[in-house]
Amino acid sequence: MTILITGGAGYIGSHTVRYFLGQNEDVVVVDNLQSGHRQSINKEQLYHIDLRDKEELDKVFKSHNVEAVIHFAANSLVGESMTKPFEYYDNNVYGMMCLLDVMKENNVSKIVFSSTAATYGEPRNIPILEKDENNPTNTYGETKLAMEKMMKWFDQGYGIKFVSLRYFNAAGAHESARIGEHHDPETHLIPLVLQVPLGQRNKIYMYGDNYPTEDGTCVRDYIHVMDLASAHYLALEYLRNDNPSEIFNLGNGNGYSVKQVIDVARQVTKHPIPAEVKERRAGDPAVLIASSEKAKSILGWKPQFDSLEKIITDAWNWHRNNPNGYSTK
Repeated sequence: MTILITGGAGYIGSHTVRYFLGQNEDVVVVDNLQSGHRQSINKEQLYHIDLRDKEELDKVFKSHNVEAVIHFAANSLVGESMTKPFEYYDNNVYGMMCLLDVMKENNVSKIVFSSTAATYGEPRNIPILEKDENNPTNTYGETKLAMEKMMKWFDQGYGIKFVSLRYFNAAGAHESARIGEHHDPETHLIPLVLQVPLGQRNKIYMYGDNYPTEDGTCVRDYIHVMDLASAHYLALEYLRNDNPSEIFNLGNGNGYSVKQVIDVARQVTKHPIPAEVKERRAGDPAVLIASSEKAKSILGWKPQFDSLEKIITDAWNWHRNNPNGYSTK
């Protein structure tokens, strides 16, 4: 039986492919390479296909004995989603509809979905629980929530069971430093900070230092990308055991401030990393921390790389060995 991983040439997807292969799973990847990188996976595993091309997608299902789908393929830049809402609904929501339709036609009834904390919007409670209100404040989060709701109704109508994993700030890289994080443009804090010791920027900006937090800077929950990968595998095992559809948060449960991230990066890289405070950005919550107790108790998930030093060390090893990321798509 084959596991189909959509968006498997992307950042989290490629690490999940690597993890699943380590579990001796038969894996095939579908990716349109819009933001993914062919170099991040074994080329024989890759079908260069857009999910919205149902005819080509159907051929992949019919060429492989697909047991389940791990679904990463989506546009995921919050700022871009606000200026290009059509593209986000077309790629994310319509792409999901096409995928579920092809799954239905091929009698594939298991899907693990890469969701996001952005479905919650501005949190009312910290840590955030799965039962908390969903009120996205951007198009990206809204499309991910729509995709979750679509799966709910496909479950009711066609029996397609799903696990939706809402995770927080993915970070780090594979310990081998052969695959890692490469976005263009880069918007994530840790790789942006590491661009300073790489000589790619002179300093890092901190947007606001007057938040109601211990040091005044925003606090976020960083989760190692390989811990996310293992959670997707445990979610698949959960569905294999004929359990009902479910939603889980994934995070360390520990918050780290922007200043703490910069300080640890200074220690890891042995570089001073100058930092400058700028005005707050609109819509940045002061604190975002997940409760992952549900995933721990039901899936048996336990983060293995939960220290900020480990996360940044692995990220640094990747960026130092690959300062320009992947050389080609």
